[in-house]
Amino acid sequence: MKQIFYFILLIAGFSSIHSCKDMLDEDGNPLLDLNNTGGLSGPRALYREITDKDTIAEYQYSGLLVTKVLTDSASVTNIMYSGDKISQINFTGFLDLDGNGKLDKDSVSYTQLFTYANNSKLQTISENRSIFRRPPPVIPGDPPGPQTLLKKEKSLYNIKYSTATGKLDSIIMKNGPDVAGVPLAFTDYSKTAYKYVGDNVSKVTRNYGTMTGGAFGAVTGKYSYEYYAYDDQVSPFTLLPHVYKISRLLSTVINDKESLILSPNNPKRWSVTDLSPPIPTPIVKSTNYVYDPQTYMTKGYGVNYIYKPQ
Repeated sequence: MKQIFYFILLIAGFSSIHSCKDMLDEDGNPLLDLNNTGGLSGPRALYREITDKDTIAEYQYSGLLVTKVLTDSASVTNIMYSGDKISQINFTGFLDLDGNGKLDKDSVSYTQLFTYANNSKLQTISENRSIFRRPPPVIPGDPPGPQTLLKKEKSLYNIKYSTATGKLDSIIMKNGPDVAGVPLAFTDYSKTAYKYVGDNVSKVTRNYGTMTGGAFGAVTGKYSYEYYAYDDQVSPFTLLPHVYKISRLLSTVINDKESLILSPNNPKRWSVTDLSPPIPTPIVKSTNYVYDPQTYMTKGYGVNYIYKPQ
């Protein structure tokens, strides 16, 4: 009987240790806004985005600079700086390339290089991307084969800001296959335009098409994303670098639904509309936010935002 009692105590001790560990960041600092705590007074950093089932993103820092983002069990984004400006981002892992809400089984690796105009605004992003595919098993029931290179691509993004407001105005993407020994020719493009109400993004429109001989062809696809009913509280994404947020939006060609991360406040409702059909039908999503006493949003659209002291 005593052995059973001591065994129960041992399990309780390990559970307590595990619970305490979950309340700390990688530096051993206590996490904030867990279990309805009172939040934080003073400088903070965004540490995690989590759902009830999984961790969407974990941000790691060197001093005040976010240098690494873990976005699932096998995906890593490394961020490099030149002074205080992001100069390069490297990603390796898995993405939802087709926008169906699930990570693809094919893995992706890309490097983005950032250049800035004389006014220190982001001007261009050049990207080299490789997509790998795991072939099915030769014999049914066996594990699939190793990840092998499927294709390589190059993309160039031209970023424009409004001279009147300084806000992001548009992004033009050109993309083409990267084939050894063949001159690069862009075959696809997209044009994204941003509108605002105050400082918050209110509408994003993205047109897609093909290119021939360096010329933009007719639009073959068009989507609209709209954001409504902003609160007057602080978005967690105000704590992340603006250039990283643009990189995150460009991680796939159909990730513009996340454009709310560019806003300082939080929209209680947003919609996405495929404008190609004769009668477009918007898909609308809404949420009720939770905030901490320092007016930072801590939960919305099923995602919890965890902070740590800066």
